[in-house]
Amino acid sequence: MLNENIKHLRKTKGLSQEELALKLNVVRQTISKWEQGLSVPDSSMLISLADELDTSVSILLGETIQEPCLNELDLKSISEKLETINLQFAKKSEMRIRTIRYLLISLCAIIIIVSIAFVSMHSAYLNWDFNDPELAVAGTMLHGFEFLFVRVAPFLFICAIVGIIYTYRKR
Repeated sequence: MLNENIKHLRKTKGLSQEELALKLNVVRQTISKWEQGLSVPDSSMLISLADELDTSVSILLGETIQEPCLNELDLKSISEKLETINLQFAKKSEMRIRTIRYLLISLCAIIIIVSIAFVSMHSAYLNWDFNDPELAVAGTMLHGFEFLFVRVAPFLFICAIVGIIYTYRKR
């Protein structure tokens, strides 16, 4: 909700991401990340952002309140909401990383299983009677797949291992 509100209010004021970024002394990519929901501004930046967009922090966060001034209770409420948004962002990010990690582990397992299958076959299909059209097609497809697999699989395997290691690094 915060990201949609920032984007809507920025466009309503007729500001580009670059213009808003200049006013807040941040880079354009920061505004883009806020609008995509990839990160959230801290509490002091949220107050500056509300000032630049001529709105209140509570409206940015999705609430409508009658009092125009910010007191300590409002700041505490804003801090709690930002903490909740940050926790949701962290959970979403961790889930995305975990999914990527499991996909990479699955890719490694598939590469190992197919490699074992090819090693155990010893290219037995090369001894088939290729005068039979069905065997010729099947043998040609197996040989083509094996040819590509042997050349591409090592690179995919190394990239997957690097990706798995990268997903375990400390943030």
